[in-house]
Amino acid sequence: MTEDFRELREKMVKTQLIRRGIEAEQVIKAFKKVPREKFVDSRYQNSAYNDSPLPIDKDQTISQPYIVAYMIEKLALDENSRVLEIGTGSGYAAAVLAEIAAEVYTIERFEVLAEKASKRFNSLGYDNVKVKVGDGTLGWEEHAPYDGIVVSAAAPHVPQKLKEQLAENGKMIIPVGEKRGVQQLKIISKKNGKLSEESLDYVRFVPLTGENGWS
Repeated sequence: MTEDFRELREKMVKTQLIRRGIEAEQVIKAFKKVPREKFVDSRYQNSAYNDSPLPIDKDQTISQPYIVAYMIEKLALDENSRVLEIGTGSGYAAAVLAEIAAEVYTIERFEVLAEKASKRFNSLGYDNVKVKVGDGTLGWEEHAPYDGIVVSAAAPHVPQKLKEQLAENGKMIIPVGEKRGVQQLKIISKKNGKLSEESLDYVRFVPLTGENGWS
């Protein structure tokens, strides 16, 4: 079965990522390596490489592979990068980030999801990932600044605390828009101490709740 999943992973990378324009070599290598089937419920393992999101606990989802790849590629990370992820979920995106960056800090508001993700990171040897249960809209000031911030839930606006925790020449990607509907991905870049914003594709994410998100 492990061999079958490896073949499915290779096919996913070719058909869902490369054909849609994902080009960054380190992103492609990471997606070829991370076993997505380990990050979904056992009943969904045979669907792990489908071109779609999948349900996880607490009415959350593991995002479609292409969206995860697209968002990570936009951050333009390297092996020295320190990254903050808001919304650990299953832990899949953090594992992909851990294959690319030096340090990954990920925040999850649901303790049960954080615990499950931590166990997966430990079992797969991702010792460069640190997990925290808390309000993702406040970021993780202790380890700031971050070269990349990826927000895996939809915000009504870009949280101020996350802007403040972005490093010089850093990038943040975040879906902004309706609570239950369509949002637009925004890429926030910091250069010479100033922030600029660019609008990207339209997406659908679960709401980002917290002090600087949805109530």
